[in-house]
Amino acid sequence: MSPSALRPFLGLITFTLLLVFGSCHPAQHPAQTRTPFRQQLDSFRFPWRNITCPVCKALFAILDVALLSSVNEERVAHAVCEACIRLHLADEQVCRNITELFRDDFIRALQQSLLWPSEACAVLVGPSCGTFDIYAPWNITLPKVPKPPVTPPSPPKPGSPQSRVLFLTDIHWDKEYQAGSAADCKEPLCCREDSGVPKWKRRKAGYWGTYSKCDLPLRTVENFLKNAAKAGPWDWAYWTGDIPAHNVWSQTRDQQLTELTVISRLIHKYLGTNVTVYPAVGNHESTPVNSFPPPFIHGNRSSSWLYDKMAEEWAVWLPEQALKTLRYGGFYSVEIQPGLRLVSLNMNFCARENFWLMVNSSDPANQLQWLVQVLQDSENRGEKVHIIGHIPPGLCLGSWSWNYYHIVNRYESTITGQFFGHTHLDEFQMFYDEETMSRPLGVAFIAPSVTTFVNLNPGYRVYYVDGNYKNSSRLVLDHETYILNLTEANHNPKSPGDPEQDPKWSLLYRATEAYGLSSLFPSDYEALLRVFINDDRTFQRFWYLRHKGHVSESCREACKTTMICFLRSGRSDELDQCDQRNGFGGKLARAARKTLC
Repeated sequence: MSPSALRPFLGLITFTLLLVFGSCHPAQHPAQTRTPFRQQLDSFRFPWRNITCPVCKALFAILDVALLSSVNEERVAHAVCEACIRLHLADEQVCRNITELFRDDFIRALQQSLLWPSEACAVLVGPSCGTFDIYAPWNITLPKVPKPPVTPPSPPKPGSPQSRVLFLTDIHWDKEYQAGSAADCKEPLCCREDSGVPKWKRRKAGYWGTYSKCDLPLRTVENFLKNAAKAGPWDWAYWTGDIPAHNVWSQTRDQQLTELTVISRLIHKYLGTNVTVYPAVGNHESTPVNSFPPPFIHGNRSSSWLYDKMAEEWAVWLPEQALKTLRYGGFYSVEIQPGLRLVSLNMNFCARENFWLMVNSSDPANQLQWLVQVLQDSENRGEKVHIIGHIPPGLCLGSWSWNYYHIVNRYESTITGQFFGHTHLDEFQMFYDEETMSRPLGVAFIAPSVTTFVNLNPGYRVYYVDGNYKNSSRLVLDHETYILNLTEANHNPKSPGDPEQDPKWSLLYRATEAYGLSSLFPSDYEALLRVFINDDRTFQRFWYLRHKGHVSESCREACKTTMICFLRSGRSDELDQCDQRNGFGGKLARAARKTLC
């Protein structure tokens, strides 16, 4: 196949590279990608709008056959690398490394996807040439069981038991972190052995971590776990993934598995045998990053290499039935205590960055339909359910997010806690009744990261949950955020120029005290949002706490509108509608989804 015939394929390559190097950004709603996507296509100076539909389909039909040849796969790989370099998505060597890492899986996903040829031409030529239905709407099926009457939550009686739950997410351990290296570098990740020498003393990597695009050394991870263990006792812990660093261009399966093993065993070591940890799968656990094939992909390209190792390491915490579905699709359900069940979702099956969803994005692994059955069984038994996952549902693909929102609405009396990570920030997203979109019925808590990436203090979360007693609501009553202040940790006042030898993690804030709330029910958060709108001082405090006590500027006007839209949007299309209602034409929604992960 000639290089000129490969040019239309560069558009799809561009699209995928933007996902790869945007892998630290929450997913965009499909409707928002077309304009910037077409702008990127124009950078190749190819007359996309002038190409006819028959010619486009013929080219992609040829490409479909051509990809079966290993020779043409080399040409495709070369096109990928050139696109990466010409778009300035990364340094040339990083582009070459990421191309080599992604090439086989990405080409196989394209070969099995629905992009051939009318779907691809619908993207390049327009809807007159086909339908771009990779992420077409789909619906889960709810049981024909009437929704029970809803009873508004009320605070527990004074003195009622509470459960104290440790929550950790987004550790991002960097094995190559090197104190004294450059905190500013041309690669996507700095503070490493190959980052070079800092030009200014203030921009060198600190001993315990750095305010820059850097992850954490192992000593900081261990210091965190040691301090978290001392802050116990814990009734149990939730852990929502992202173990490896952000060096996504140079990762191997062996490295990912080694890091999974090291961190899992350190958590078990420091928290001890009396604390059960319930993990969820992050988007960085796989390599290539975000690559999570649905279970119908078999053999070496499946995710069994990862899920099997997770089952092996997490067997100290999870029963065999949970390990069975973990091995199948990276999700599971388990009883925490009588009356309280946990569901751990694999949110990579909702992520736009997971290019395997080009093959089929309709309820991958049948996970949401499985969730419905778990929730119905729990409703029948009178159980309450907590849901954990990595990516917040409001940042998922549109149809997945809509179905999840529908499930939360139906089972609002059963689902009493939703806990996520991924954004690295301290925030939340609201759920409302679908009929009026005004009555708050749920909150997705989004906890801050352990890592510093980007420009953050390390942090972790503690949840206080209505405890283990008859008729407990199992709702979140309060939460705390703890941080390691890097300015203090990296500078020992008793020995200038040296770091603290054993820095302590300190309480940044407790939610009820910081915002003057009596509880953290959905109605309380709705009231808090109204306070944010009318009281800018309270909102700016939230903005400061959102960044774990390290933020360089305030958030006003358009920024504030964006943020409030985000907080209201437990469903992805709600963010777009909030944006349109405020007259910003999609700009705010795109800005809100630039949150780093």
